[in-house]
Amino acid sequence: MSTPLIVTKRMVDHPSDSHTLERYEETGGYVEAKRALGLTRDELVEEVKASGLLGRGGAAFSAGLKWSFLAPARPSYLVINGDESEPGTFKDRQLLERDPHQMIEGIIITAIANEVHHAFVYIRGEYPKPARRVQTAVDEAYANGYLGKGIFGSDYDLELTVHLGGGAYICGEETALINSLEGQRGEPRLKPPYFPAAKGLYMMPTIVNNVETVSNLPHILAMGSDDYASLSDNADTGTFMMSLSGHVNRPGNYELPHGITWRDLIYDIGGGITGDKELKAWIPGGASAPWFVPEEHLDLEISKDATAAAGSMLGSGAVIVMDEDTCMVRAAERVVRFFAHESCGQCTPCREGTTWLEMILRRIEEGQGRAVDLDLAVDVSDGISIGLGWPPKMTTICPLGPSAVSPIKALKDYFIDEVDRHVAEGGCWFPGAKKTLNTPVLVGSPTTRASRSAPRAES
Repeated sequence: MSTPLIVTKRMVDHPSDSHTLERYEETGGYVEAKRALGLTRDELVEEVKASGLLGRGGAAFSAGLKWSFLAPARPSYLVINGDESEPGTFKDRQLLERDPHQMIEGIIITAIANEVHHAFVYIRGEYPKPARRVQTAVDEAYANGYLGKGIFGSDYDLELTVHLGGGAYICGEETALINSLEGQRGEPRLKPPYFPAAKGLYMMPTIVNNVETVSNLPHILAMGSDDYASLSDNADTGTFMMSLSGHVNRPGNYELPHGITWRDLIYDIGGGITGDKELKAWIPGGASAPWFVPEEHLDLEISKDATAAAGSMLGSGAVIVMDEDTCMVRAAERVVRFFAHESCGQCTPCREGTTWLEMILRRIEEGQGRAVDLDLAVDVSDGISIGLGWPPKMTTICPLGPSAVSPIKALKDYFIDEVDRHVAEGGCWFPGAKKTLNTPVLVGSPTTRASRSAPRAES
């Protein structure tokens, strides 16, 4: 399958030194940043709008439209989200480590478009090598006059600070990231009133963009918005990176054209399921996304609209594939456990609900499950995300709590028989399962489950 490469082209063509300033400039680097200095804010914003570039951090919101929302107060700030703590996601790590100058040029373009004179790169604390590569690239840019006072010999000043997070998943949420950057607890802020474009870092207008998002900007200016948009024949323009992991023969990062199907990704690009086993399910957009199953979704187009219409999202671009020998109760418990651990505790439905969901799933997996436990899990989930739909109708400030609901919904919609068998047989029977409890387990008949706890209707 022919795939146009944009943000990964340099690292593919020059794998040994794509991160260096010398290689970056030899391959056209920083040309567009210099040209951006001669363009107005309106011209840059409209060019990015016309390109159709969507944010690559998970929300898939128009980058140019986000820029246009920036409030007029000054100073304004730019924050690049390189936290990347979503399980299964590792695309930004590659961009940070293998082509940091590409991101820096994108930062310069974004800063000029938004009248920013101080930008920040917030990198996940567990990414020491990417952070070192980025800091080295920033130092090189300063030394050559591409950052600092009078960049590229102009009268435009731009400072860039690299900041490492403390390892909290919640700081991938933009307002929690801003809190963390200010030295506060990593807790999300209410929106409204704290939309970053109006009240962001230090309560001033702030643009928060993802690493992959800004890495596209030099190419959009070089190609022109029309050519960039023409790389795809649907609403999702350009290319996009996906982190493919799990039970596939060729896991890794792939830069892909929009419009291919999940079958293309898993079988053609990923090389099929390991051991020639059957595909059982996959998570299409990071651990927070509702799950897909082959019977319904394998030939679905990989695009924002098609995925949303099927009740999920492309999110952070992390695809986690599960084969026929995967215990879905165990998989759900692992995902829920992560979100319970990473809840900041600010919202009661998330703080309490995710912990309850973890305990219920662990009880089922370890052999003390009851016939009513799935109903109970669905009921708790409904208190976090009303109706269990996607996008979620949240009872929380941010989507972390509703993200823990996605595995519960998958069990309810597709894998009830597995839950029933766990209950009836006193625990997991899949390969590698450990019966950790030896006490007798009293269970009711699976047929006594009264209603499957249909979520309550929204009032």
